[in-house]
Amino acid sequence: MSEVWQNQSALPGASATGFARVDEIGLRGAIVLRGDLSSSAVKNVATGIGGVDMPGALGINLVEERAVAWMSPDELLLMMPYAEVDVALGQIHKTLEGQHYLAQNVSDTRAGFLVSGARAREVLAKLTPADVSPDAFPKGVVRRSKLGQVPAAFWLNDEGDIEVICFRSVAQYVFDLLANAAKAGSEVGYFLASD
Repeated sequence: MSEVWQNQSALPGASATGFARVDEIGLRGAIVLRGDLSSSAVKNVATGIGGVDMPGALGINLVEERAVAWMSPDELLLMMPYAEVDVALGQIHKTLEGQHYLAQNVSDTRAGFLVSGARAREVLAKLTPADVSPDAFPKGVVRRSKLGQVPAAFWLNDEGDIEVICFRSVAQYVFDLLANAAKAGSEVGYFLASD
């Protein structure tokens, strides 16, 4: 990643309001950790950095800026404040030395968005083939799917809003998709406001 893009989010201050609100989240620290997720060393370092319990398959545990998300049978996404990533990577390398693992800082290669409002779920339902109904997509579940034509991951945060991450290279495309899907007057009305 070019140094020009380090320490700067993909679309600083991007925001759109319709029947739901879409905001760029800003910088967030993110580390991909691959390895044996049943290993106590991997679990301990992941939960220590993430500050939350280890999630199960398809799960995410989060508190504010910290999270541990299950991304695949051998992959976690650790999220933390941006300024803490280098220290966290050092901790991972020290703890897992001699084991088979991969840890990579992906903070500057990702973009994040917050879709908020009572009908936030409806915005995602227009864009992804994933089932985002309340029964299939409750709090504590992370989905890796597509939004339009690009890969993305999304989950409900503590406030019930939806956080979306994608590759930085498609940030404008994803923001435009979300903003267009949230335009006032384009409500489908499938999910009730209370869902």
